[in-house]
Amino acid sequence: MTITTTLPTIALHTGARPQPTTRSRSDDFSTLPAALRSEWIKVRSLRSTPGLLGGVVVIGVLLSWILATFVKTDPNTHLPFEIGQTFVFSTWLTMVLAIVMGTLSFTSEVQHGTLPTAVTTQPARWVIVAAKAVVGSGLGLAMGILGMAAGFSGAVLGGLKAGNTSGSLATAGWGLLLTTLAPMLGLGIGMIIRHSAAATTSVLIWALVIENITKSFAPAKFTRLLPFSAAAGLLGIRTAGDNAKTLASALTRVQDAFVFSGYVALAIAIGTALLYRKDAS
Repeated sequence: MTITTTLPTIALHTGARPQPTTRSRSDDFSTLPAALRSEWIKVRSLRSTPGLLGGVVVIGVLLSWILATFVKTDPNTHLPFEIGQTFVFSTWLTMVLAIVMGTLSFTSEVQHGTLPTAVTTQPARWVIVAAKAVVGSGLGLAMGILGMAAGFSGAVLGGLKAGNTSGSLATAGWGLLLTTLAPMLGLGIGMIIRHSAAATTSVLIWALVIENITKSFAPAKFTRLLPFSAAAGLLGIRTAGDNAKTLASALTRVQDAFVFSGYVALAIAIGTALLYRKDAS
């Protein structure tokens, strides 16, 4: 497949008839490494990046330590908290922060006016999306690892016993899959909303308020298909809006992975389509 473009500015300067140029799909693929390097530089230069990484560590340590020191007993099971259980609790918040980071990777370019330059430099806009998705997913994976390590450290500092750790490795794997996918969901949301404050607020309100309220009146077979319900299912934890009906209708982790991945794919597809249709400014 080839893409044909024209260069009208040549005619303005030389008076010559503009000649079409072609760009093949292989040419687009060849620019991907440079796009990845560019996105990595942007992520490193954002002030929010070290803040989010530091926030993940602080939240992980504090949450586990508070549960171990002050709460001590799981209010749902009335059993003492254990390391094999609590190390992953902060991962849900890590996932939310990773989504926010993904939205900022696009909305910050719109806010600072660098998107038109990026599009001019790289006319194949799907390459921009792919580069942001890859770099964001890598950062999300790092956030997941840091968050779990911090959660484990907080639980140890709080004096919790190891407990049953037979399923901890699987839980950690599903949690890392979640934090790796989360920035791509955020990227899609950012491309759709295009405003940093609006995109971030939408994510937080939906995750912390709307889904929990929805669970109180909507059928459990519907609410289990919501994105953050699927995220909680991947981690094997309960959210504030869960009840006996939602727990009884819970999906398997494989099904939850497909549900969350579906939202990621939908958000990226809509966002990419809008990126091609809308003006870059």
